[in-house]
Amino acid sequence: MTQPINSAHGPAHFELRKAELLKQLLDPTIGSNPSRLKQISQEFGQIEKELAALAHQDASANRVILEIRAGTGGDEAALFGRNLASMYTRYAQSKGWTVSMVSESETDIGGLREGVLEIQGKNVFQSLQYESGTHRIQRIPVTEKSGRIHTSTATVAVLPLTIAIEQKIEISPTDLRVDTYRASGKGGQHVNKTESAVRLTHLPTGCVAACQDERSQHKNKEKAMRMLKARVYQMRQEAQTATTHEARRSQIGHAKRAEKIRTYNVPQNRVTDHRYNKTWKNLDQILDGSLDLIITYIIETEASLTNA
Repeated sequence: MTQPINSAHGPAHFELRKAELLKQLLDPTIGSNPSRLKQISQEFGQIEKELAALAHQDASANRVILEIRAGTGGDEAALFGRNLASMYTRYAQSKGWTVSMVSESETDIGGLREGVLEIQGKNVFQSLQYESGTHRIQRIPVTEKSGRIHTSTATVAVLPLTIAIEQKIEISPTDLRVDTYRASGKGGQHVNKTESAVRLTHLPTGCVAACQDERSQHKNKEKAMRMLKARVYQMRQEAQTATTHEARRSQIGHAKRAEKIRTYNVPQNRVTDHRYNKTWKNLDQILDGSLDLIITYIIETEASLTNA
């Protein structure tokens, strides 16, 4: 029996049902039951439409949070994290988008252990969605006396912030821990005088979101709540998707590709995206925010793969 389509469900739910229907369609005995075959085919078509609509909804998101976390490499990884934050900030500014550092944790030498950017602008998620993954840099640190090249990593995650997600995810006050603290980092004297920064913890999932870029604690809490809902939504989607990996691994290739998506090789002045085996030579310009060539190439390649 076919199941009714509920548009309130997220993409992972539809992918799960799609895998179930695909399994039924591959059953050799289904051909002997034309009525059942018609029902399954109709539901399969409806699910395809729902998935396309959800993909368009995310792709058209005009607000995202972009998270950067230093990986392996110690202080050098944190400095790379700062490079990435600067790169994405300058790229956003070149597109006329608004960008703010919502939360950051710095090292003593100015590196970025963890940073969260909120970026708003036309089609911002469509442009940045493929930046998620592990980025790697190869260079000689300024503290390296022997001239040896070091390899460091940082991870990037891009989450769409849409009204649909905010409405879909309900968080009970009893499931929430709220911590306030004094903001740190750049921002003048005010950041160290009042406990305006807010950290929210969703107790059932362990998801955490923090915000310190507003002078008002209330506004920081609102921003942190939007980020928290996006993270809870993503965690739920990933959990459901994981249950259908074997049935649809060809459809979720991006989520399961090799961890390393891009290498920035400073001595050779090149950037290589390992997902597409594509290299660009203008590394210095790219780190300065000139990402148009890379992002345009990836969007066009993904579109061709989808339509193939």
